[in-house]
Amino acid sequence: MSFITERISRRRDLQGLLFVSPFLVGFVLFFAGPMGFAAVISLFDWPVLSTPTFVGTDNFTRMLSDDLFWKSLGITTLYTVISVPLGMAAGLGLAILLNQKIRGLALFRTLYYIPAVVTGVSLAVLWWMMYNTEYGIINGFLKLVGLPAVPWLTHTAWVLPALIIMSLWQVGAGIVIYLAGLQGIPTELYDAASIDGANGPAKFRHITIPMLSPVLLFSFVLGVIGSFQSFTNALVMTNGGPSQASLFFVLYIYRNAWNYNQMGYAAALSWALFVVILIFVIIIFRATSSRVFYSGSSVKGGI
Repeated sequence: MSFITERISRRRDLQGLLFVSPFLVGFVLFFAGPMGFAAVISLFDWPVLSTPTFVGTDNFTRMLSDDLFWKSLGITTLYTVISVPLGMAAGLGLAILLNQKIRGLALFRTLYYIPAVVTGVSLAVLWWMMYNTEYGIINGFLKLVGLPAVPWLTHTAWVLPALIIMSLWQVGAGIVIYLAGLQGIPTELYDAASIDGANGPAKFRHITIPMLSPVLLFSFVLGVIGSFQSFTNALVMTNGGPSQASLFFVLYIYRNAWNYNQMGYAAALSWALFVVILIFVIIIFRATSSRVFYSGSSVKGGI
């Protein structure tokens, strides 16, 4: 009898492995494999078209004296620190508005989500045209109200704010997540708060935010990871300019790999980016471990 039970258990294990095998194969081929290969070639000086030469940790020590490494890291960090909270605030605010019972609600939700579908090069070209100093629609509007044209993408002081404003275009994806979280909050909590005399801001602070904290943490972590990997917009719209003012970290990795043919150094930079993101994520979880409330559980979030 135990033999039959063991055979059935083994068969179920094989069936389980069969069902997850597409993910496992994809993970090895497209994630674990490339990461391992990058770790190996980061120890080499590899000019791509020539034979790689083993240099040990020289590529990593080189970063410490690389001014563009620190500059690109600083620009990306500043972009992340501003754009992620700003995008979350905008998304949450719109989600609260779209959670009200008004006519045409489904239409409004669709309209706010549609821009999030437009991504990549097409989005960058669209905003490049909107930011154009001579015929862009944004500067055209400024001229209508009597304000001077702004050199959005050609001045070092304006290029990063322009890219941050552009990042708000895709808050629609976050709105969907926030709406799901808002609709999962029991209405009884708001009713009880109303009986106790709580007003709107008090309900938002003591009910909405705590109950929505897991969703906010999820969005914050994904936002930080995504913003540190920003690449397409800077490449298409400014190519890192002017004067390297929009040189995002991934764009610097791209330049080293394909413009300078320094694949080993680019791989080392990629691993440095992985470590930076990992540190930020750990800090976020540590800082929010006592502030995230999971409904139905007495255990608070964090790692």
